[in-house]
Amino acid sequence: MRKSKTLSRIRSNQTVRMCCLGHYMPFFVKQAAHFGFDCIWLDLEHRNFSDRDVQALLAYSHLHDIDIMVRPATLEKTRLYRYLEDGAAGLMIPHVNTAEKARMLVDAVKFPPIGDRGLDGAGLDADFYVGDSDSFVKHANEETFLVVQIETLQAVQNVDEIAAVPGVDGLFIGPGDLGLRMKLDPSEGTLESAYDRVANACKRHGKAWGAPTGTPEILKQRQKQGGQLLNHGGEFGAVMNMLKDCAAAFVD
Repeated sequence: MRKSKTLSRIRSNQTVRMCCLGHYMPFFVKQAAHFGFDCIWLDLEHRNFSDRDVQALLAYSHLHDIDIMVRPATLEKTRLYRYLEDGAAGLMIPHVNTAEKARMLVDAVKFPPIGDRGLDGAGLDADFYVGDSDSFVKHANEETFLVVQIETLQAVQNVDEIAAVPGVDGLFIGPGDLGLRMKLDPSEGTLESAYDRVANACKRHGKAWGAPTGTPEILKQRQKQGGQLLNHGGEFGAVMNMLKDCAAAFVD
């Protein structure tokens, strides 16, 4: 059974080198692993994948020894832990505004005694065979992770309680959604003050936190603040920038 590179980096107090994928590009998995990334954030919330597409990408991640963290488009309990059975190293759940919702997610994706995930043992996460179910359950609880997203004013207000939930491994700020809401209601401070609140709550409760980082300068800033789950790069921006540069090279 595979060990999580993301959790290994977190436990060693190192930055998790993460990139984002939103389209079915099997080669991306190999390239990301080759260039030293620890984790691919696979976005199913805003992008369309078939179940077979996801299963294939997860299989490639095991082949090339890189984590895939799935951001699903569902909160259905059995579908959430199916992603883990199919080989996801972790899940990132959007719009987690309360500790109650965080506890519900822990219940869905962690085995007893932490949660109430169903046991099968015939998936890729068990190498398609469980000889010792007790050992598998222990390994799965230790080597798969749950990240919850802080994307609303309510989530910022409840961030200390969310970070305190056992079984939540990390918090991830969504600056697009959170920034939009903070502009509409500036009473909760600035987006940067929200980063500080999340960082402080995670430090108090021994949890990792992170965010997307659009530039090397922002990446360094978040590292200095203690962020570990840091995404830098993805195929959408890479293709867009490539096309922009290539189009500019043409001379009429």
